Amino acid sequence: MKGQISTTLIVGLAMLACSELHAQQSAPATRETIPERLPFNTPYGTPIGAQRAQSLIQAAAAEAAKKGWPMNIAVVDAGANLVAFLRMDGAQIASISIAEHKARAAVKYRRPTKFFEDAVQKSDVKYILTLDDIIASQGGIPLIEDGKIIGSIGCSGGIGPQDQAVCEAGAAVVNK
Repeated sequence: MKGQISTTLIVGLAMLACSELHAQQSAPATRETIPERLPFNTPYGTPIGAQRAQSLIQAAAAEAAKKGWPMNIAVVDAGANLVAFLRMDGAQIASISIAEHKARAAVKYRRPTKFFEDAVQKSDVKYILTLDDIIASQGGIPLIEDGKIIGSIGCSGGIGPQDQAVCEAGAAVVNK
């Protein structure tokens, strides 16, 4: 009896594996699923400098203060190196590294971190979480000047939409 059950189990698993393999093979990628151009292919430019980064921090901090949201705000250059940082009075300590992570992810992947949040939350694309340095939380925005990425800003301390709103206020100094 025991041998019959294990043989039946093995045969069943083999059939399941074959049917999954057949399903994968019978649905090849079509031309329509492959974009002609690379998405998020904005080139990198001259990195943002310290003075300019500070002006973004001040704009973001002003928005956060106006709303009463203590935030951590980080600006990185086009190489993902920290250029400026502010921990507002009362901002949670855990959000220090999160703000930096959001800024680095936005510049490395050349897209807002909201893209990753949407991929996981709305599109159920969980594989995105296997990529290095991803953070699936809004509040990281690339800084684009003359069509080139010069750095990015990351904000953390509130919930996603709060982080995003503060980040947008800082990014608006460059992204016009």
